[in-house]
Amino acid sequence: MSRFKLPVLTSRVWKVWRRNFDVFLKTWHVNFLPSLLEPILYLAAFGLGLGVLITGSVDGGSYLQFIGPGLVAIAVMYGAFFECTYASFVRMYFQKTFDAIVATPVSVEEVIAGELLWGATRAAINASIVLVVVAGFGLVSSMWVLLVPALAFFGGLLFAALAMCFTAIAPDIDFFNFPTFLFITPMFLLSGTFFPLGLLPTPLQVVAFGALPLTHIVNLSRTLILGRTEQLLGFSTELMLALNVLWIVVVTLVFFLLAIMLMKKRLIK
Repeated sequence: MSRFKLPVLTSRVWKVWRRNFDVFLKTWHVNFLPSLLEPILYLAAFGLGLGVLITGSVDGGSYLQFIGPGLVAIAVMYGAFFECTYASFVRMYFQKTFDAIVATPVSVEEVIAGELLWGATRAAINASIVLVVVAGFGLVSSMWVLLVPALAFFGGLLFAALAMCFTAIAPDIDFFNFPTFLFITPMFLLSGTFFPLGLLPTPLQVVAFGALPLTHIVNLSRTLILGRTEQLLGFSTELMLALNVLWIVVVTLVFFLLAIMLMKKRLIK
């Protein structure tokens, strides 16, 4: 008989979320400036610098327009992943915050679920800041842009769940160098953020579509901000968007449950 059980979650999950949110409010200025300045530097260096060397349109617009939505998607990935790796590990291992919370009526499952929701919230906050910068550069051309924070939250939940799986098996904090350089950095470069994936050979397009979560968030972000969708592997626009959403939903659900299961195994001895 299977030992797998669905986690039992109550409204106490939001108590964990609220605790992290209150801490964030005390240090918001430290977190705000990097999220604001980083996209400005990228847009200046790549869009205004490298972009002048690129003649013609890139996916139907300027190169500056092309990379804007990619930077929003990158903020989603970074915000959630680093919050649920380094920050969660510090709360779990060094600060013993998880132990203190579990001493209350809040369960281990609810602690982890609260951490995951907070990681998704950090992704939405960071992406919204970057979106303001992108809009300030005049790179928004679709009213669907209002849905970007929602996309950032659910995309952030995906990366938060992936990150928490790494946290569950991390022997020490230095372990996170491995997923950062072997998983996050390749996605940063190869998920359609800085060049159209349609330029790649078909096998590499398959890899980007099937194995790199950021690809789907970049494509949806570009659709909401610019009203344009990159078509890969011969898919129509409608099918492409449907597959992007389905991929995110299915993979998020799987890794959300897996993250809770692995962390519960680590914390309950």
